Amino acid sequence: MPAHTGEKARKTGVFHCAVCGEKVPVREGDTIPKCPNGHTEFDSRTQEPDNRS
Repeated sequence: MPAHTGEKARKTGVFHCAVCGEKVPVREGDTIPKCPNGHTEFDSRTQEPDNRS
C-alpha cells in the first residue's frame, strides 16, 4: 500500500516512511504530509482504528 505526500488518506492510521521509517499519524480524508525528515513516500500503515462497536 504505497502512499505519497499530497494524497488523501483513504483510512486513518500511522503511516511509515519508506525511506527512514518515521511514523506519521493521519486521519481518513486528511492530506498526507511529508515525514518530519522531508520524505514523501510511505510504504505501510498501522494502528488502524477498531470499528467493531
